Amino acid sequence: MIVKSLEDIIGTDDHTKGETWESRRFIKKSDNVGFSLNDTIIKEGTESYFWYKNHIEAVYCIEGEGEVETLSDGKIYPLKPGTMYLLNDNDKHYLRAKTQMRMVCVFNPPLVGTETHDEDGVYPLL
Repeated sequence: MIVKSLEDIIGTDDHTKGETWESRRFIKKSDNVGFSLNDTIIKEGTESYFWYKNHIEAVYCIEGEGEVETLSDGKIYPLKPGTMYLLNDNDKHYLRAKTQMRMVCVFNPPLVGTETHDEDGVYPLL
């Protein structure tokens, strides 16, 4: 069994930060369970471009409000606590935070844990 608390992760190598976000990585590829799980903070008033061309991501909003826009069709989906979205087509998207948002993110294939977004908003497949 694996048991971790947020306090175990903050300030370690499993706590990564970008300009508009920070990710606390609870489950990684090294845990050998077929997916990874992150507790992610999106900073208030920010817009982020992401494209997980190498991963499928499910996102569950547990705090804050914002929106996600899919670039392929320009659709905008409001986000609030209790909303989930799945990027099942490796969707290029914008994530906009009206307030600070806290998200639970699941990736397949799992993240190694050291990934950061490249200039195209992509996590490399490590």
